Amino acid sequence: MRTAIRPKLVAFDLDGTLLGEELLLRPRVLEAIRGMRERGVQGCIVTGRMYRAALPFVRQLEFTAPVVCYQGAAVIDPQTDEVLLDTPLPNAEALKLEQYARENGLHIQLYANDRYYCESRTQYAALYAKISGVEPVIVPSLRRQFETWDATKVCMIAEPEIILEHLPRVKRLCGDEAYVTRSIAYFLEVMNSKVNKGNSLRIVAQHLDVPLENVMAIGDSWNDAPLLQAAGFGVAMGSAPPELRDVADAVVSDVENDGVAEAIERYVLA
Repeated sequence: MRTAIRPKLVAFDLDGTLLGEELLLRPRVLEAIRGMRERGVQGCIVTGRMYRAALPFVRQLEFTAPVVCYQGAAVIDPQTDEVLLDTPLPNAEALKLEQYARENGLHIQLYANDRYYCESRTQYAALYAKISGVEPVIVPSLRRQFETWDATKVCMIAEPEIILEHLPRVKRLCGDEAYVTRSIAYFLEVMNSKVNKGNSLRIVAQHLDVPLENVMAIGDSWNDAPLLQAAGFGVAMGSAPPELRDVADAVVSDVENDGVAEAIERYVLA
């Protein structure tokens, strides 16, 4: 386990870390981040969300660092909307997953051009729309829509026990051709094999000229493991699964008990 650092950059996951079920930034967290910025420590968002779904929180937090979105498949400068990194899933992989979802009766969404597409607004599409604040584009056929498009990301949504059942199957289906992970318990997400939050954090740190050893990262879920491992110091939220706690250097309270503020107060402002 690594010892605490004096960070120059703090990387934050959004859902389950900065945002709880109410999807609001809590007052103590906002105050801690304000204090962090006043000390010259930068912040960046590293999320599985679409860019447009992350941007309102980036603006509220007054972060100017590049935003990592789609689990790392895209890195975008929020000041100019310039795309610094775009790593889509190969078309053949996306269509293979579409067929798998169709054959197994799973809700599936494919992403391109910072929009997401599905064939009907099921309860799971509604769940995603509620969390993201972005409505889906409904199309008659995902296969036809993406016949010549590469997908930024593929997301299958179902009850947590169903996702757990299909997770190893999808990993076997994709093999080394894709990166398969979970964010919240309802989501199974698939990206290009080169993609993860840790790889994209390296790009942000390089863009800001901050050594990775001077980066602290905070996350709460399975997909945050590469993020915490890439940073000089990794913090897991109290709600994190054992797989994330195992790679974290410290554990703080959960989102409802202002774990992010606790981390900043303890490791940045102290």
